[in-house]
Amino acid sequence: MSVYLELFLSFFQIGLFSIGGGYAALPLIEEQVVRLHGWLTMTEFADIITIAEMTPGPIAINSATFVGNRVAGPVGGIVSTIGCIVPSCIIVLALAYVYFKYRELRMVKGVLAMLRPAVVAMIASAGLSILILAFFGAEGSIGFSQINWVSIGLFSVCFAVLRIKKPNPIVVMAGAGAAGILLYGFLL
Repeated sequence: MSVYLELFLSFFQIGLFSIGGGYAALPLIEEQVVRLHGWLTMTEFADIITIAEMTPGPIAINSATFVGNRVAGPVGGIVSTIGCIVPSCIIVLALAYVYFKYRELRMVKGVLAMLRPAVVAMIASAGLSILILAFFGAEGSIGFSQINWVSIGLFSVCFAVLRIKKPNPIVVMAGAGAAGILLYGFLL
């Protein structure tokens, strides 16, 4: 099977089963590109997710584009992006029709209510994976000797600022990036 077809099918599956938005797709993307196909290491995956988060657009589509480009060049990026988008287009059209026709049914309301906790769990799983990578490194083992205290400190400061001051998250990301350049580029 060609790499283009594998990219298309992988991201088609991701697009098909990532209910709840881009962050909910992160565990599915990780499963496909890191574990199943081995196209990226966990560190490369975390870097791509970071870049996909910073660039404009949905994180899942940006991730598909970056992964496809990394694996098979610009054509791979296009194929991956199309694979990620096609299921959503089909599903949204079908669901819009069904929702507007049957939105008052108790069963439809029940299905939507049951999906919310699953989506929260998927987002938490992806966030936890990236948090562990940031705090403990790519080795996968969590131990006191692997703790990255700078990352924990930067995370804590950013979290506190976001919760207490509630600034624009882009400003916090820019500040964290500047602090990372300063700390890792010049001081450490």
